[in-house]
Amino acid sequence: MSDRPLVIDVVDNGGQWTHREWRMLRYLKVDTQIIDNTTPVDELRELDGLILSGGAARVGLTGELGNCGAYLELDIPILGICAGHQFMARHYGGDARESPEPEFGAMEIELIEGGGTIFAGTSQTQTVWESHNDEVHVVPDGFFITAGSPSCKVQGMENEVGDRFGLQFHPEVNDSEFGKEMFENFVAVCRERQTEN
Repeated sequence: MSDRPLVIDVVDNGGQWTHREWRMLRYLKVDTQIIDNTTPVDELRELDGLILSGGAARVGLTGELGNCGAYLELDIPILGICAGHQFMARHYGGDARESPEPEFGAMEIELIEGGGTIFAGTSQTQTVWESHNDEVHVVPDGFFITAGSPSCKVQGMENEVGDRFGLQFHPEVNDSEFGKEMFENFVAVCRERQTEN
């Protein structure tokens, strides 16, 4: 097992809680920094993982998230949160739309078939913090839904390869009941990939 610190950076897409994502990684002893989403790929550090933060309203729909499309071509685990999740779905051939029922504040979600990797060790039903006008409504080929709610069927998704994860809600906010565990699970994926390489 490598004793080199994990390097997981947070891509700033203009979200209001990007610093909380960075802080959560720091708490988990990860070497992390916040980078602008216009950072050229060739200027990135040697990364073990990447988080695509949330962003201002509509960015998940416009398809304009700086260089996030290029980042998604990297062979490292990537977690997309809110707008990052919506952008990821569209990048891989799924789709996002304006939510019929926008969600703001504490909401209850339900895991689907165990919830996949990110939800490992968390409750079947749990409270998370939502802040979105848009949502994924078509999951890309090669992805499956890991969590949903009555007002948003794709609260979480994961690819079958196990290195792309999307969350509609904000695990970095204290009100998300198992947010720390979700970050721990993502860090574990990155650590496992690091030891394989």
